[in-house]
Order: sequence, then C-alpha cells, then structure tokens
Amino acid sequence: MTFRAPLRDLALALQTAGHPELIGTAFPDLDQDTVTAVLDAAGAFAAEELAPLNRQGDKVGASYANGVVKAAPGFADAYKTFVEQGWNSLSADPEHGGQGLTKALELAVFEMIHSANMAFGLCPMLTQGAIEALALHGSERQKRLVLPRLVSGEWTGTMNLTEPQAGTDLAAVTTKAEPDGQGGYRLYGQKIYITWGDHDAAENICHLVLARLPDAPPGVKGISLFLATKRDVRDDGSLGEPNDLRAGSIEHKLGIHGSPTCVMLFEGARAELVGEVNNGIAHMFVMMNAARLQVGVQGVAIAERAFQQALTYALDRKQGRAAWSTEGTIYGHPDVRRTLLLMKAKIEAARAICLTTGVLADQARLAPTEAGRTMARARQELFTPIAKAWSTDIGVEVASQGVQIHGGMGFIEDTGAAQHYRDARIAPIYEGTNGIQAMDLIGRKVPMQDGGIMDSICADMHASLPDLAATAGLESVGTRLGSGIVALEDATDWILAHRGTDALSGATAYLKLAGDVIGGWMLARQALATVSGDDDWSRSKQALARVYAEQILAQAPGLAEGVMAGGADLESVSAEALGA
Repeated sequence: MTFRAPLRDLALALQTAGHPELIGTAFPDLDQDTVTAVLDAAGAFAAEELAPLNRQGDKVGASYANGVVKAAPGFADAYKTFVEQGWNSLSADPEHGGQGLTKALELAVFEMIHSANMAFGLCPMLTQGAIEALALHGSERQKRLVLPRLVSGEWTGTMNLTEPQAGTDLAAVTTKAEPDGQGGYRLYGQKIYITWGDHDAAENICHLVLARLPDAPPGVKGISLFLATKRDVRDDGSLGEPNDLRAGSIEHKLGIHGSPTCVMLFEGARAELVGEVNNGIAHMFVMMNAARLQVGVQGVAIAERAFQQALTYALDRKQGRAAWSTEGTIYGHPDVRRTLLLMKAKIEAARAICLTTGVLADQARLAPTEAGRTMARARQELFTPIAKAWSTDIGVEVASQGVQIHGGMGFIEDTGAAQHYRDARIAPIYEGTNGIQAMDLIGRKVPMQDGGIMDSICADMHASLPDLAATAGLESVGTRLGSGIVALEDATDWILAHRGTDALSGATAYLKLAGDVIGGWMLARQALATVSGDDDWSRSKQALARVYAEQILAQAPGLAEGVMAGGADLESVSAEALGA
C-alpha cells in the first residue's frame, strides 16, 4: 500500500497552530516558501525511500546473531540517505551543525517519516532527544566531540532507563557507576527495552544511561546521568576501541519489528558524567519530554497511514447495495463513511494538538518577552501529556477502525492493515504509559497557577464561539464546543478541589475530556480558516468539524460526570470479587 504525504493538511495544521506568526517574529531567515519546500521534500523522501521498506521491516525485522544486531533489510541504506539529505538536523542549533528551523516544522516532517515507516523513525527520534539533553547539560567535551555527530546523524542516540525491576519506578534503578580514578566512570548493570540500542546503520551509538554512584542517596535523588558510547571517542574526535557494553538480545515484539529493541549489558563500560551528580532524573527528563511529544506525533502518523489504507480499500471493495452512488463500493455505505470521517477528524485534531505543542516549545525559547516565554512554557507543559496520550490513543483507535473497514481481510496479515494496529499499540505504553500521562496532567500540570493555565486555554476556546455562531454551517459546532468547554471547566474545578485518590480515579477520563474538547476547538479553527475556500478539500473541513462536534463533543458532559464520580466504587471492589 503506497503512502501519500498529507501536505495540505499539515500546512493547514501549522497555519492554525500559529506557525506563520512564529517564523515572522522568531525565525526571520525562514519564510513560508521554505517551509513548503521542506515539507514537499520530506514527503517525497518518506513516500519513496521509507514506505516501500515498511512491510519488509515488519515481515523480516531486525536480527540478532552471535552478539551482532543488524537493522531490517534496507534500513541501513535508507538511514544513510536520511542523513545525507539533512533530515536529522532540522531544529538543532547551528552552533552544533543544525539548521536552526522550528521544532514544529521538525515534528511535521517526522510525522511523515513515522507514517511511512514507524520502526525506522524511532531511530532518529531517540537521537533528537539525546541532542536536546546534551545541548542543555553536556560538558564542553561532549558538545565539541559528540553533539555535532548526533546532530548530523553520523551517530545515533539511545535512552537507557528501564531495568527488569525498575520500569516507571526509576527509584529502583540499580545500575552502578564507579569512578575509574581518571576522571571517568565504569558502568555495571542491565537495561531493557532499549530502542535501537544496537544496530549496523551508524558507526557509533551514544547511550545516555541512568546509574548510581557508590555514595549516592537512595531513591530518585541518587541517580546520575552518564554517556557511554559503543566505541570510544578520542580527544581528536576519532573512534577508538569498542566499549565494554553489548546487546544481550533483542525482543520479539507485537509490532515495530524493524526496530531493534535491545537488552543492553554494561560490563564495566567506560562513561562520562552528563550534568550534575545525583541530578540525572531532571537531565533525562529533557530527553523524555522530547520523546513524549514525538510519540504523540507517532500516534498521528500511524493513524494517518491506517486511514489512507482504509480509504483506498473502501473505494475499491464492492459489497452489498450502497446508499450513495460510489460505483457500488463500500464507501457508499453510511456507516463506513461515518467511520472514515471520524477517523479523519480525529487524526486532524491530534495533529493540531501536537503541532501546537511544537509551536509552544519554540515560543517558550524565543518569544520576544519573558512573560510570553513563561506562558508558552506553561502551556507546552500542560499540552505535552495530552499530546502524548490522547494522540496515541487515537492512533490505536483509528488503526483498529482501519482493520474494521477491511472486514475479514483486515484480520489477514497479507493486506497490511493489521501491521498498523500492531505497530500503533506500543505508543500508549512507552515513554510513560498513558495512565502516567493522565496522572501527570492532573497532579502537576492542571494545578499550575491554581488552574490558571487551563483557565486561560478555556478562555481562548470561549473566544472562538462568536465566530462559529456567526458562520453559516458552523453554528452547531459552536454550540457543541461551548457545552464541551463548560464540561471541561467543571471537571477542572472538581479535580482541583479533590486532589488525591478521587482525582486520580478520574485522571484518564479527564485527559480524554481535555483532548476531546481541545481537539474539537482546533478542528473548529481549521473550519473557520477554510470557510472561504470553494473546493472539496476546504468544504471537507467544515464537514469534519460538524461530524466531530456531533459525535465526540456531544459526549463531553457525560465524560465530565465520569471524571467527577470519584473512586469509591473502584476502591470497594476486591480482587477476589473479580475472580482472583
């Protein structure tokens, strides 16, 4: 199944996210023609180089034999092309060899990469996080010798957190870092689930590793961050001997078979401290937050790929008597059409949330005033768990509906629809499960400024209602959105008043409510932005906003009631009563 880059949809999402205003104030050397050229070229690369490898990567996958990990067939050559064309360095600082473009534009490019080949996209995605962590916390030596090669893509980066006994609870990390007496350290321990932890697509791999020094205090306060490279990096930048680390195995997974997920063994590996002693969690969270937003984009990407395949199938498959004339294909059946339109609407809502978060990340660094930077940073922090969790839930849901559109053929691997569903399923799990994202949203992000950040977002949403009410065909969108905003405000007030177990019981429902309402608002903005257009694509934006309002926003008041139900029933039911 071919992949078509959704260039016009991406451009609209960037427009309504405020990207033109961003580049007008903070990126004077970047104009809209350049943005268009970058998107066009990235779409061509994704469609022509990466998409054809996707099925092969799923069917054959990465391999492990005699201690050697090899990328899936064709991936190493594709990665070489990826690096040569400069796709790894889009938003990195020119000081380190980057192109200095916007984070939002980079996210739009990576959406197409993940759509074409999600397993491939994971490799440079992790490298992006390593770049951000070393740019902020790396030593002068690391910035001089390692960072430029990560930016160029010559070397790749990984994130080593999880251990067999330490998943979400990083306080349980036991990997040891012992001073070597020469200003460096030796690492001893095992890490699991390390994405692209070893491979043959690049000449060196830079591992960022959480570990404990001998005199470290217990818990998360005693964890430091270290850099250990697959091959030593000499002071002149050349590569030395192989380090004392290796992949012990690769995992056999439900999906993303082309991505080698490694068990990494550190057996006295030479390492350098990154940042401050015992402050490793804070340093690593630079990488984690970058990855969480990128994973949200993955959810959008896999949903887009599944939708494209489902639409193509619906336009080809003839079955039954269609209600609408479409040459007898199932696209003429109302329920199939409803399903496809909802899939498309949810994709565009999730895309808008992710790219808006990217614009906020740029504004948090570059807005002209301190007050503007502070507000953008706070909104970025609040949006990030929504972007990660809501978008990846949408990815799974849309991929599942893609299988459904195929009917029985969707359950057959040969069609490829099942691969998208299998690939999508990891995204709500890694980089912090979606339940963790929901807890973070209500526990840390919503209480910021005593709820003031969410209040300001709700105020902005309210401000859109008069335009919707005054625009023919969008009145119902404004009505449903208004009810959704009120439901979100009520749920927010309740969350702030019931901090603790009751609020945690409604955390996932609250995140879904926030994503549903904010996503509906962003679809409404897209509908307003295209209302003067006189073509099918522009008119479809009005229809998508209406369908979303009727079938998603209409549920917001009921979802808010679920948030405010509290945890009494959850607490009262014993495991024995459930059949334990």
